[in-house]
Amino acid sequence: MNFRLMTVAGLALALAGCTTVGPARNAVEARWKGQPAGVFFAAFGPPQSDVSNGDMTVYSWKGGYKKRTIPAQYAEGENGKKGKKIASARTEFLSCSVQLNVSSDYVIRSVHVLGDIKKSSGPSWCDEFLAGDKAK
Repeated sequence: MNFRLMTVAGLALALAGCTTVGPARNAVEARWKGQPAGVFFAAFGPPQSDVSNGDMTVYSWKGGYKKRTIPAQYAEGENGKKGKKIASARTEFLSCSVQLNVSSDYVIRSVHVLGDIKKSSGPSWCDEFLAGDKAK
């Protein structure tokens, strides 16, 4: 009986130590997971802060600052002319904020996007900036 209990306990501990590698949660993680953190920081600048958590380090990074002007929108008028103004022009101030979980061998294990602006269609600003053409 004692042997069975110890075997079951050992098996439970072995299974608890296993971690599964799931699919990437976003385009940024799909691009950077498994890559050296030094390459990320060389391309986009240093982190704002870091916190050690056992054999992992959590880096907080913010960047990708950009100002985007969105023009006014008008309803379609008669004979192809502008109609009544639907929405005024506006300016968006874009930035991206992420947390990188980096292992002791300085490899990115996960990326959590903290602050982002999602466009009505297409990729979000973080996806565009951190996983787009510049990131390749």
